[in-house]
Amino acid sequence: MKISTKGRYALRMLIDLAEHQNNGFIALKDIAARQGISKKYLEQIVPVLNRSDILQTNRGFQGGYKLAKSPDHYTVGQILRLTEGSLAPVACLEHEPLECERKYDCATLPLWQGLYKVINEYLDGITLQDLLDQQKEHYANDYSI
Repeated sequence: MKISTKGRYALRMLIDLAEHQNNGFIALKDIAARQGISKKYLEQIVPVLNRSDILQTNRGFQGGYKLAKSPDHYTVGQILRLTEGSLAPVACLEHEPLECERKYDCATLPLWQGLYKVINEYLDGITLQDLLDQQKEHYANDYSI
C-alpha cells in the first residue's frame, strides 16, 4: 500500500482547516499558500471531501471551506479511504466477501489479513485533532534561548 499525493494532500488540507477552524470559512488559495500545494490540485480533492459531508462550503466573497464537525470526529483512516479507496495491502482483500479463488488454499492470506487489520486499526485510531495536538506539542518543545 502506498498513499498517493491525493491522500497526503487531503490530509494536509483538512489539518489546515482544523488548525484555522476558528477563522470561519477558509479560502482554498489560503490553504494552498500555507501548505505549498497548488490550488488546482486542491480543487480536485474538494469534490471527494464534499460528497462525504466532511466539508461545509460557502460561496461568494467570504466563501471558502470549513470542517463540518470538530477535528476529533475525523480519522486518518476515514480520510484515506475516501481519497485512496481501499487500504488493503493486496488486491484480494479489497472486496467483501473475499472473492479470491485461492482463499482456502492460500498460505499467505492470514498474513495479509493481519496486516490489513493493523493498518486499519492504526489509521482509525488517529484523528485530525490528534495530529494537531502532536504538531502543537512538537512546536512547544522546539525552542531555544
